[in-house]
Amino acid sequence: MNEDFLDKKLKERSDANALRSLKISENKIDFCSNDYLGIVKNKLMEQSISFTLPHGSSGSRLLSGNYQLIEETEKYISNFHEAEAGLIFNSGYDANTGILSCVPQKNDTIIYDQLSHASLRDGIRLSFATAFSFLHNDLKDLEKKLATANTGSQKFVITESVFSMDGDFAPLKEITDLCEKYNAALIVDEAHATGIVGERGEGLVQKLRLQNKCFARIHTFGKACGAHGAIILGSEKLKKYLINFSRQFIYTTSLPPAATEAIFLSYKIFSGLKNERKKIKELVQAFQNASLKYQRLKSYTPIQIVIIPGNEEVKKVAADLQKNNFDVRPILYPTVPKGQERLRIVLHSFNTIEEVERMVKFFEE
Repeated sequence: MNEDFLDKKLKERSDANALRSLKISENKIDFCSNDYLGIVKNKLMEQSISFTLPHGSSGSRLLSGNYQLIEETEKYISNFHEAEAGLIFNSGYDANTGILSCVPQKNDTIIYDQLSHASLRDGIRLSFATAFSFLHNDLKDLEKKLATANTGSQKFVITESVFSMDGDFAPLKEITDLCEKYNAALIVDEAHATGIVGERGEGLVQKLRLQNKCFARIHTFGKACGAHGAIILGSEKLKKYLINFSRQFIYTTSLPPAATEAIFLSYKIFSGLKNERKKIKELVQAFQNASLKYQRLKSYTPIQIVIIPGNEEVKKVAADLQKNNFDVRPILYPTVPKGQERLRIVLHSFNTIEEVERMVKFFEE
C-alpha cells in the first residue's frame, strides 16, 4: 500500500525541527522521569509484591474482569483521599477522557485552564458541551467566563493542581470559591501532586481541605506511585454514572491483578516517605536559588522549568547535558507555545545536591 499520504505531516514536523523519536535512557543521572519518590528506581515494592497474581484480567470490569482486589483497592484509595467512592481506570488518559466525554452534556459549559493537560483537552473535545479556556491561573478571567456562561446549563471548571509543563500550583481555594458562587462543578487532575504534595502525599486538594468542594478528583499511579493506572474520586452517584456511561471504562479490558497489587502497595508505601518528600524540597530550593543565564519559572514542586526559546536551541542544550551524563529532555513546540520551548527538569528524592549543582553549571551566568 502506498503511504505517501503520511509524508506531508511528517515533513512539516521535521521542518519545524520537532520530529519525535523514541529513546532509551542509558544509565544517565535521572532528571527526566516522573519517579519522584524513587519507588521504581529503588525497587521499594519488590519485597512486598507477590509475583504470583495473574498478568491478565480476562475481560472488562462489567464482564469477567472484576475481582475482589480491585474493589478493595478502590475502597482503600477512596478512604485515603477522604472520598465517598472511587473508580479505577487503566491510565490517567483514560480517566480524564472517560469523565469529560460522558458527564458534561449538550448545552453544558466547560471552562478549563488553558494549560490543562492534553488528556483533559481531548476529553473536552469528545464531549457535547460548549468549552472555553481561561488564562492560566487567572481568577479574573475565570470569573468572567463563569459569569457569562449559559445560566440554564451545568457549568464545569477543569484544572490541574500541579501543572505538568510549568510545575506551578493552581489557586484551588480561590477557584473553589468561584465555583460555589457560580454553582459550577470542579474537576481537579492531581496527577503530579499525588505522593508529593501534603504531609502524606495526599495531594493539593486535601492539603487545602477542599475535598468536599470538588465534584471529582483524578489521581494517577504512573508518576510518584511507580505503578500504572488512575482513579476518579467522587460520590457513589458519580461512580455509578461512570460505570454506566464512560466508554473508556466499559469497553476495555480491566487492569490485571498484578498491576492492581502494585497500586495497592504503592499507596501503603508512599504515605510514609516523609524524608523523601523533605529531600525533594531541599533540591527544589537549591535549584531555585541558583543563578541561571536562562529564564527559570518559579516552582516549588519537583518539576523545574528552564525556558530556552527555539526548538533547535533547546535541543542543543539538552544534547550537551546528555553528553555529560544528565538525562534532561527538551520540550518542543508544538507541545508548548512557540518561543516557550523549555527543558523540563525533574528532581527526585534519589538525586543529590552535588548532582544538582553540577547540572546547574550548564545554566550559570
